[in-house]
Amino acid sequence: MVAAAAVVVVAGAVAGTLAAFDGGRRGSDRARTAEVTASPRLAPLPAVPSPSPSAAASSASASASVRPSPSPSPSPSRSRAVRHQRGAPAAGRLYRHPDSQVLDWVRTHSGDPRHAVIASRIAEQPAAVWFAEYAPDTVTARVAAVTSGGAAQGRVPVLVPYAIPGRDCGGHSQGGAPDLDAYDAWIDRFADGLGSGEVIVVLEPDSVAQAECLSAGERADRFASLARAGRVLKDANPRARVYFDAGHSGWNAPGKQAAWLRQAGAASPASSDGIFSNVSNFHTTADEIAHDRRVLEALGGPASLGAVIDTSRNGNGAPADGEWCDPAGRSLGRTPTLTTGEPRIDAYLWVKLPGESDGCRGRPGTFTASYAYDLASS
Repeated sequence: MVAAAAVVVVAGAVAGTLAAFDGGRRGSDRARTAEVTASPRLAPLPAVPSPSPSAAASSASASASVRPSPSPSPSPSRSRAVRHQRGAPAAGRLYRHPDSQVLDWVRTHSGDPRHAVIASRIAEQPAAVWFAEYAPDTVTARVAAVTSGGAAQGRVPVLVPYAIPGRDCGGHSQGGAPDLDAYDAWIDRFADGLGSGEVIVVLEPDSVAQAECLSAGERADRFASLARAGRVLKDANPRARVYFDAGHSGWNAPGKQAAWLRQAGAASPASSDGIFSNVSNFHTTADEIAHDRRVLEALGGPASLGAVIDTSRNGNGAPADGEWCDPAGRSLGRTPTLTTGEPRIDAYLWVKLPGESDGCRGRPGTFTASYAYDLASS
């Protein structure tokens, strides 16, 4: 199912980490009432996740770097007198925000026999923070809460703006801003919270790969808005690294994906640092590396453009039958790191938080301990 990532994503976005910054805490309340859907298997397991090949090195160094930020047509409120040129990689580690559904569960279930495995293999890992609710009056403060927390620890937060109009082609993950003008204004306010430290922005999952449902005119308008978003984000914080949607290795052909990405500004260093793939999906890291490199080659642009990959649930690869909704037999993938050791692969990230259901093991977006335990113990 080509739209799998979008269907999976919104649940974690609305009811997951994002709930920490929603004044009503609506998603967090739902998370606390999520049911456990299976009895735990109490196999003896090491209380550590599978490391990335260079996980040890990532604790001391990172591939995040300062990129050029000038925009050919920035909005007046975004202009900066000083332009930053791309420099040497900056030291840093990925940021784990202290408020998420899995951390809520760990804090309140210390006596659960699954506690140690879920706490060490999932809750201790840095994960992305999603912003999926169209709430322009609060988005700046919510973004700033994450970026300032990362800056205080000298770590790199990962943010996911997810409010593009027509999201998920009106499917399960529908929502977002009412129109592109509203979206542009929302992005302006999102950018105001970025601060000045290192930050990774995974810009609008599925917004490019799933554009087939739009008319040619609608697609052109969306891509223009995404290109503008990249410029605004990078102009607001020249140390922001912005990545555009490359789908995944089981979706669009690299040439088709690259053509759309080029229209969306992903080849321009004024808007983009490269592409992301596999968000909320299960394809192997090796398949994603090969896919991303083919997309980057077809995309063109400067050699500095790279890719980031969601490895949160891809340890056993994608199911042969294409099942996307909490499929059985999946496992955690490589731990998040900014040091992959792979040319043009800038990071392995946990964009989808493992244990947040796609809607089959629990209500969509809620943390489900049985599912988390299965992922951590497979």
